[in-house]
Amino acid sequence: MNKIYPSATQALEGLVEDGMTIAVGGFGLCGIPEALIIALRDTGKTQLTAISNNAGVDGFGLGLLLETRQIRKMVSSYVGENKEFERQYLSGELELEFTPQGTLAEKLRAGGAGIPAFYTRTGYGTLIAEGKETRQFNGEWYVMEESLTADIALVKAWKADKSGNLQFRKTARNFNPLVATAGKVCVVEVDEIVETGELDPDQIHLPGIYVQRIVHNPNAEKRIEKRTVRS
Repeated sequence: MNKIYPSATQALEGLVEDGMTIAVGGFGLCGIPEALIIALRDTGKTQLTAISNNAGVDGFGLGLLLETRQIRKMVSSYVGENKEFERQYLSGELELEFTPQGTLAEKLRAGGAGIPAFYTRTGYGTLIAEGKETRQFNGEWYVMEESLTADIALVKAWKADKSGNLQFRKTARNFNPLVATAGKVCVVEVDEIVETGELDPDQIHLPGIYVQRIVHNPNAEKRIEKRTVRS
């Protein structure tokens, strides 16, 4: 089975529909599937629910889809670097499900593992817990959180072999593997593609069984979110 597609546009062809839930990997601007996000924007599909740790910045990453008003709802942990995100949320134009970062990671992991819900102490006694089931274990109170799955997962990896086995680099490994397993269909943008068998089995971070489509993007912009230099 050939999983490699010649472009990000073709990798998304026939997959995206209005109202879908899309999980997107990345941590800040590190490890975001830049080309796939642009291709998603260019589909023109709307009313999307986007699951992502954050929403990029103005004019880059998921910020592009906020500008075109294609996202109806965000499930996120951090929104501080995107002024348009902030504006839409505060004006009531965008629905937001605020989720603690560790809880968001576990919701995706549990979804990918087929676990419908779990209990966590994070958020108990706060607005996060409102309307959710709580339960006591060993004298401590916990909040029940339902897991997350997505119609499509958009992922950025460093290397893939032709079978879809993936390697991630450093911070890009924070959310991408979890997003990949939570998607019914996983589309991966990679810096490098190698032959099957070239990756050391002990260095594979995600097995190819989770990956349906791969696109090669060797010239990603990889923008720096906050540049700090000496005066």
